Amino acid sequence: MRPVEEVREETSVEEVKKKGRAAKAASRILATLPTPVKDRALAGMAEALLQKQEEILAANRLDVEEGKAKGLSAALLDRLTLNPARIRSMAEGLKVLMALPDPVGEVVAMWKRPNGLRIGQVRVPLGVIGIIYEARPNVTVDAAALALKAGNAVILKGGSEAINSNKAIVKVLMEAATAAGLPEGSIQLIEDTSRAAATALMKLNEYLDVLIPRGGAGLIKAVVENATVPVIETGVGNCHVYVDGSADQEMARRIVINAKCSRPGVCNAIENLLVDEAIAEEFIPVIVRDLMAAGVEVRGCPRVRALVPEVKVATEEDWSTEYLDYIIAVKVVAGLDEAIQHINTYGTHHSEAIVTENYSHAQRFLEEVDAAAVYVNASTRFTDGFEFGFGAEIGISTQKLHARGPMGLKELTTIKYIIYGNGQVRE
Repeated sequence: MRPVEEVREETSVEEVKKKGRAAKAASRILATLPTPVKDRALAGMAEALLQKQEEILAANRLDVEEGKAKGLSAALLDRLTLNPARIRSMAEGLKVLMALPDPVGEVVAMWKRPNGLRIGQVRVPLGVIGIIYEARPNVTVDAAALALKAGNAVILKGGSEAINSNKAIVKVLMEAATAAGLPEGSIQLIEDTSRAAATALMKLNEYLDVLIPRGGAGLIKAVVENATVPVIETGVGNCHVYVDGSADQEMARRIVINAKCSRPGVCNAIENLLVDEAIAEEFIPVIVRDLMAAGVEVRGCPRVRALVPEVKVATEEDWSTEYLDYIIAVKVVAGLDEAIQHINTYGTHHSEAIVTENYSHAQRFLEEVDAAAVYVNASTRFTDGFEFGFGAEIGISTQKLHARGPMGLKELTTIKYIIYGNGQVRE
């Protein structure tokens, strides 16, 4: 008799391949669908989310209860939890996408060669997009909607923590999409939450055109190291705010508290605060008090602890940790040069901010910090597809090939060259 694990693995692989075949077939139809059909599907999906929110919320409650039993942190439970307001927000995101231009078919450039050939670049869908993500059910909606509007089929592989929510959401979305004229197989959910299913998706070269991991460092590392399909790396957010010596300190307080506390479990929340030594004695006690009052555990360098002794000791590991929780590491730096060096050493190329009234410092920070999004006098929490006007995002790319930053509709297309001739042959 064959081992049970071997049989399970074969079953997992077969499920992934079956859904890959269906998605590939759907992608060929989606690539040529007119914009009104896709927008009609998005409208139907938005309406269905609102009409069937009780089904979705009931499924989500099961996931949240199981998450609590497993001991998930408060921040992770927040990412997992849905409520009527969040469902309305997801539906609103779909409506915003409807209003955005369809990137498919856009002529990016056209030029004429001396031999009379006219050569153009036209946007076309990527094809089949795979998404591996963790306990964020809203990603299910964002990823499906963005992929469809850009003419792609999508295969979703959410984390086990949100499996009931994801099943309910995909059922609602797919019923609405097919009713509007989209092909079966446009939205696929891998319901098998095993590692074997995830590995099979990473190696689905026959059907998958690109794989996008969206989650913590461990998930992204596993996908990058094991996938044989092309990967767009996203999302680890060891983000910083640097408070310059010239900063408006009241503004800095608002920005730091918002960037850390509004939703600490998301990738655009800050994990590190750097303060210019010129204002450290004045600013550090105030901002540490603010953070502690908001329930944040503060870990500091020796100079921070000399000013506020109750702060915990920050270790070398703290400077490179994405906490995704109510924890922050605070360091006093000698000025702009040390701040930029620290960020470029420990940051993850996601989102970085400076608070300053010094124009030349702001410009140097913008030019020299290596990150997908760099802010002057604003919270890093704005690094988000909806906030950037994209309707939603498929993820925030922290790499430099193909796409960088929040990935909207255009980032889910590629270029096809079209060439018009009148009989030219190459000599």
